[in-house]
Amino acid sequence: MVRGLRGEMHRNFTQLYLHLVWGTWDRLPLITPDIRDVVYAAITKSCSQLGCKALAIGGTADHVHLLTDFLPSLTISELMNKAKGSSSHLITHEIKPNEFFKCQGGYGAFTVSRQNIDEVANYIRNQAVHHQQRSLIPDWEIG
Repeated sequence: MVRGLRGEMHRNFTQLYLHLVWGTWDRLPLITPDIRDVVYAAITKSCSQLGCKALAIGGTADHVHLLTDFLPSLTISELMNKAKGSSSHLITHEIKPNEFFKCQGGYGAFTVSRQNIDEVANYIRNQAVHHQQRSLIPDWEIG
């Protein structure tokens, strides 16, 4: 922390992390292996443009998990709109313009403590395995 002689803060200090989850439209298997990396790259770029860093991205064909740091000046809805919107726009306008690709309007957002970043990041990176083995953490999934 940045404290003066009397303990007061001289500048802002935040250490905020979010675990975000959202699904494809009607949970259709739209995030196919041929576009998965493109979708994840678009999400990573969106985070960067907003001043955030994507720490982990994973998911399955019908949903995405994202772990990111988070600026207090940014709203969760701004981050979600940009992440979902940029990846959807890229797929529908450049990658597969003649195919349906859309995300659900809703999402899940969970705060993550600094001590739990590695645990959450590993969970996110291993989504395919968790879904195959049914070793999901229900509180970190969406319906």
